[in-house]
Amino acid sequence: MTEMSSLELLLTAVIALVALATIFGVILGYAAVSFKVEGNPLAEQIDALLPQTQCGNCGYPGCKPYAQAIVDGEPINKCPPGGQATIDALAALLDVPAPELDAEHGEEAEVKSVAYIREDECIGCTKCIQACPVDAILGAAKLMHTVIVDECTGCDLCVEPCPVDCIDMLEIPSTLGDWHWQAPQTPAERFTSKHRDSNIIATDHAA
Repeated sequence: MTEMSSLELLLTAVIALVALATIFGVILGYAAVSFKVEGNPLAEQIDALLPQTQCGNCGYPGCKPYAQAIVDGEPINKCPPGGQATIDALAALLDVPAPELDAEHGEEAEVKSVAYIREDECIGCTKCIQACPVDAILGAAKLMHTVIVDECTGCDLCVEPCPVDCIDMLEIPSTLGDWHWQAPQTPAERFTSKHRDSNIIATDHAA
């Protein structure tokens, strides 16, 4: 009799747990559907065109927030790492004129760079690790740090916090693997460029 009572209690407990799990599962599933926040497809397309350096030069904490800001009306020319090529791509996507890079946010680098830590001089303060937006630096407190080259975006945010100035930004020359052919200008672009240059020359002569 005692064994039967114990078995019944066990079965009752299992059934109760299964019932509760089912109820909570239904509630969570309903909440996931009802409160789901849809991403903005346009913001995602813009984000895909940005260089993903997460450098903050645009005034936003990363590329995704800047992409959303562009959707909300922010100018498309605030990304120095992306340069004119990114501006042109964004302009084509949004079907708007392509402005020149806003110099207030920095200049476009002709050659990409990557951070390099002079390991013999590193004191292991971890300040560069805290500053890196993409977790491209390995190390621990009071131990040597090093940069994961393939993960580094060249944002240079780790340089300033370093108290012993042991981080250099090294240029990465273009190779056949990452070199991109510059497409020729369209007739309309050539006309616009020629017209702009003529106005500049005429202004210089008038001065």
